[in-house]
Amino acid sequence: MYKAVIIGGSAGSFQVITRILHALPPNYPLPVLLCLHRLKHVRSGFVEALSIKSGIQIIEPNDKEQIKPGKAYLAPANYHMYVELGNKIALSTEEPVNHSRPSIDLSFITAAQVYREKLVGIILSGANRDGAYGLKKIKDLGGLAIVQNPDECQVRTMTEASLKMTPVDFVFNTNEIIKFLQNIKV
Repeated sequence: MYKAVIIGGSAGSFQVITRILHALPPNYPLPVLLCLHRLKHVRSGFVEALSIKSGIQIIEPNDKEQIKPGKAYLAPANYHMYVELGNKIALSTEEPVNHSRPSIDLSFITAAQVYREKLVGIILSGANRDGAYGLKKIKDLGGLAIVQNPDECQVRTMTEASLKMTPVDFVFNTNEIIKFLQNIKV
C-alpha cells in the first residue's frame, strides 16, 4: 500500500526522531526520508548521533542517490533534498524556503509528486511553519498526513500550522507514531 515515509521536524524533534528510528527494525520495508532543520555550519555528528540508537541505517545522501527500503535518508545540512521520479534523491543549494535549507515543504512536495497516495507524511515539533504546506500537498495528492500532538511538542508552531492548513488523518503522540510505523501496510 505505502512506498515511503517522510518526516519533517525542527526545534524539539530530535528526541522524537531518535525514538522513532530506534523502534524501526533493520528490515523495515520502506525508505524513511528525514528533513530536519539543523545548524547549517555543523557538517558532522548529526548522522552519528542519530545512528547510535537507530534500528535502520541512516545516510546523508549524495545527489542522484537511489532510494532503497530499510534506510533513512537525512537531508544534508544546508541542502534542499528533493525526491525525483525513478526513486532518486536530488540535492540543491537554491535559496532557503521559509528561512530554511533544507526546506521541509520542498522535500514533502516533491515526495508527494512522486509517491502520491503511497506516501506517509509526518510533521513533528518545530519553531516555524515550514512543512505545513508540504503536508497539505501530500494530503491533496492522496497520501496519509500525520501530525505529532502539539500538546506533546516542545515547540508547537510547526504542528499547529499544519493542523490549520490540512485536515490530517491522525494526530498522534510519539508512541502512536511508532506503533503506526511498525504496523504499516506495504
